[in-house]
Amino acid sequence: MTTLDSLFNPALVAAQQPTWPGDGSAISSAVLELKSFPPLVFAGECDNLREKIAEAAAGRAFWLQGGDCAETFAAATADSIRNRIKTILQMAAVLQYYSSLPVIKVGRMAGQFAKPRSNDSETRGEITLPAYRGDAVNDLDFSVASRTPDPQRLVRVYHTSSATLNLVRAFTQGGFADLRQVHEWNKGFIRDSSVGQRYEEMAKEVGRALEFMRSAGVDPAAFKSVDFYASHEALILEYEKALTRIDSRTQLPYDVSAHFVWIGERTRQLNGAHVEFASKIRNPIGVKLGPKTSVDDALALIDVLDPEREPGRLTFITRMGAGKIRELLPTLVDGVTKSGAQVLWVCDPMHGNTYEAPTGYKTRRFDDVLDEVKGFFEVHKALGTHPGGIHIELTGDDVTECVGGGEQISHEDLATRYESACDPRLNHAQSLELAFLVAEMLRDR
Repeated sequence: MTTLDSLFNPALVAAQQPTWPGDGSAISSAVLELKSFPPLVFAGECDNLREKIAEAAAGRAFWLQGGDCAETFAAATADSIRNRIKTILQMAAVLQYYSSLPVIKVGRMAGQFAKPRSNDSETRGEITLPAYRGDAVNDLDFSVASRTPDPQRLVRVYHTSSATLNLVRAFTQGGFADLRQVHEWNKGFIRDSSVGQRYEEMAKEVGRALEFMRSAGVDPAAFKSVDFYASHEALILEYEKALTRIDSRTQLPYDVSAHFVWIGERTRQLNGAHVEFASKIRNPIGVKLGPKTSVDDALALIDVLDPEREPGRLTFITRMGAGKIRELLPTLVDGVTKSGAQVLWVCDPMHGNTYEAPTGYKTRRFDDVLDEVKGFFEVHKALGTHPGGIHIELTGDDVTECVGGGEQISHEDLATRYESACDPRLNHAQSLELAFLVAEMLRDR
């Protein structure tokens, strides 16, 4: 029988970890508290997701993953959570309607409270303080008290994630996600915009199709609920390990903090603690692959993380940048395909396209985001492989963080409603516009 104490090698280096203050007693206390809590998700749900990922890897489904760059405690409100879910549901409806493929709905939420940073510290004027690493570690406010890492924040992550998942389950199982509500999801959003009008036209067609199915005897309850999965980057290993449990059915370890966790570009060292952690748990897992990834890197990761070549086990999330994806992705996909590995290929068109606007805000061009997705589809079409999904940083709110799109947000507009704690997100209108464009690519693939 596997025991948690013997599962991980404490000698391995874990990159991008907070430097907790004091003698270690505070983080030890927080970890003990986390170990006593019930699971946030269940092993059987993780197994179900793994089966769906296998379908997407084979081209029989499509992966849609979206949510905040970095969740904050303050933004974990009912309205914010509902708007994010509504946006993902709308995007999924568009993708499914035009592609005739099942869409796997995954929220980048209920755990995405930590972020890797390029530097351990931040300097403003003559003051240097620890970098903001997400609400799981410290606070965005630039003061000594706020920037000092606090292990009790990990406990708050658990409770906030629990409340978020409770609301997510209520929304997705209690009728809010009923496909017959496809019109209602657009209320209070973008009815008067061109993308809103296009959505309404699609919603009418969906409504007619559902009425036909009802008249043909299909049970309306079949459309009442949806499966919705939680995901986040498995970054702070004290938190992830504290929420790893031995499944009573199989006696195998699962990270019950989320259904799906991924390893970031900065923490995917083969001899590092993050890769070892992911190799031990039975959740479906992802790895971010940037432009410096070689075929040998990818194959070595497969050998460690998916030695049995199990369908649905491993997802590669590429983040190349619009200017590099057509050049770099073909060799990577071709090499992995020829190895016989069955991975799900997902496009993250956000992280490779970030730049600083003249106004000082970190932003992304909507056209670059779209172009990277186009390149992703073009590469897979040329190779005869499957463009399996997209991974988007988005919000359901009317923010101004990414420039362009149908609303033509400019650099000067960024200051109007720039609310992200870290990276810029697509707003609701931009997210829905992207969904229509991706749906066309799926239909024509």
